[in-house]
Amino acid sequence: MIARRGLLALACIAPQCVQAQTGVAPRALAFPRDHGAHPDTRTEWWYAAGWLHDAQAPGDAPAFGFQLTFFRSRTGLAAGLASRFAARQLLFAHAALTDLAAQRLLHAERIARWNDDERAPRAAAARGDTRVHIGDWRFERNDSAYRASLGDTAAGFAYRLSLAPTQPLLLQGDAGFSRKGPDRANASHYYSQPQLAVSGELRHAGRARPVRGRAWFDHEWSESLMPDGAVGWDWIGINLADGGALTAFALRRADRSAMWAGGSHRTRNGSAQAFTADAVRFEPLAHWTSPATRARYPVRWRVHTPAGTFDIRALLEAQELDSRASTGAVYWEGLAELRNAHGGPRLGLGYLEMTGYASALRL
Repeated sequence: MIARRGLLALACIAPQCVQAQTGVAPRALAFPRDHGAHPDTRTEWWYAAGWLHDAQAPGDAPAFGFQLTFFRSRTGLAAGLASRFAARQLLFAHAALTDLAAQRLLHAERIARWNDDERAPRAAAARGDTRVHIGDWRFERNDSAYRASLGDTAAGFAYRLSLAPTQPLLLQGDAGFSRKGPDRANASHYYSQPQLAVSGELRHAGRARPVRGRAWFDHEWSESLMPDGAVGWDWIGINLADGGALTAFALRRADRSAMWAGGSHRTRNGSAQAFTADAVRFEPLAHWTSPATRARYPVRWRVHTPAGTFDIRALLEAQELDSRASTGAVYWEGLAELRNAHGGPRLGLGYLEMTGYASALRL
C-alpha cells in the first residue's frame, strides 16, 4: 500500500493534484464551518488585534493596543499511535498589551495539546465554528460578536472583550484563496473581519476599567505558507478612519528583497480590490534595534499599493514579542498608524507585523 501511494503521488502532476497534496485548493469558503478549525492543514491561526480607550474618559484617542492570537499546528508526529495523549496537534496562544502612556509592551504565551473535543477543559479548537481556548484564555464567535477572554496572567493584564462586526467578512486574495508565492502550492485560505466595534473591561495596573475601541480579525490556514527561500514577512491590517480597510503584505528573502506580495483595499461603500503580487512594495524609512535580541526592525514604512502610497508608523517602537517558549519565534507585532506619504491627518489605525528579522521563520 505504501509503494502504491508513492507511485500515485509521483504520477499526480496536474495542478489539481498538487493542490490536493497541500491541503489547500481554490474553493468557495463555507460558513460557519470555515470559522472553525482545519486540522487537515499544517498551520492555522485566529488573530485579533486593535486599540482601546477608557470608555469613561473624554475623547477616543487610543490608550492601549491589544493582540490575542491562537495558533494550531499539526506536528506530523505520532500518527501511528492510538493514545489520546499523542501530540499530533498543538495549540499555542499569544497575548499582548501595548500601554502607550507607559511606553511599554506586556505579553504572555501558552502552549497545550490540541483536543478534538471542544469541551476539554485544558485546550481545544472546535471544527464547526470559532471556539478555541487554552485554559481561561478564550476566543469564540456567536451570531452577534466575537468574544475574547483573557484570564489574569503573569504579564499583569486581563480582559473580557466583545468584538462586534459592523461589516461583512472580507475574503482575501481570490475569494479567500491567498497566494503566498509563485508556486500555487504556497497559499492559504484567508479571510478578515475589519472594523470590529470593541467594548468590555480591561484589568491592568491595579485597576479595572470599561473600554471601547476598534479591532481587526484574521483567520488563516495553510499547508505550505512560505515558499523556499522566504525567511519572513511584513504585514499590515489597517482600519481606515473613513470606514474602509487596507491589507498589505510582502514575503522576504534573507537579503530583505521581496519574494511575493499582496493585499486588498475595501472602501467604506463595500467595493473591494485584491492587489496583485507586483503591485505592492514595502520601503523601510526608519529602524529600531531590539536591545534583547539585536534584531533590527523597520518601525516606519512607506507602503506602495494600488489604493495609494502611505506611511505606516509604529506608535511604540519596542513591540517585539519573544515567543521562543511556545512557537519558537521572535517577531514584532504592534499598534501603528497610517498617514499619507506626504503628511496630513491620520488615515487609520491598526497593526504592523514583522517576522524573520531575529532569525528565519520556520512554519
